[in-house]
Amino acid sequence: MNSINDGNDRAQAHTLEAFAAAILLVAGLTFALQATAVTPLSASTSNQHIENQQRALAGDLLATSAENGDLEAALLYWDPDGGDGNGTFVGTGASGAYTGGGPPNTFGETLNQTFLDRTIAFNVVIYHGERNENRTRMVNMGSPSDNAVTATRSVGLPDGANLTAPGHRDTTLRRLADDTDPGAFYVEDDVVADTAMYDYVEVRIVVWRM
Repeated sequence: MNSINDGNDRAQAHTLEAFAAAILLVAGLTFALQATAVTPLSASTSNQHIENQQRALAGDLLATSAENGDLEAALLYWDPDGGDGNGTFVGTGASGAYTGGGPPNTFGETLNQTFLDRTIAFNVVIYHGERNENRTRMVNMGSPSDNAVTATRSVGLPDGANLTAPGHRDTTLRRLADDTDPGAFYVEDDVVADTAMYDYVEVRIVVWRM
């Protein structure tokens, strides 16, 4: 009789030990899951996802605007008589760049709808010259944050392209290069002679959350 009771006691003890081990295992897994949910890695992954989205948006915007001509039109939205006769983008005044958003044209409207309406700031910079050593700011909304992302697009400007600024739409890049009377264009004619291209420039958009 005692041996039966001893056997039952041992079985109950084993059952209790297994139950306790199961509780500890579940508690350990729960703690591990909670710890993972608040680690910096998750925040970093989330930030990276947002940055990837912003970079993709900027790249798609540049590609679409280049294909439909809006980007070239914005690059040519230049007043050679502005900025005390040194030339400037239309309506930028002494700053030489748009500071509250995109330029007042279709490219600028697309920038504002894509980024500004989502509380995302952006700069647009044009690099030009033989090795892109020169730069001209089209949009300057401030200093980018550490999480800023960049997208770029190369654009060819033909000799026969007309400025899109009011009052200068009959002025071609070739005329600006050959005749100093209308004023200067911000991009010099650096392409090899006897070609139909005036120059190639690189347009860079930098975006970051405000």
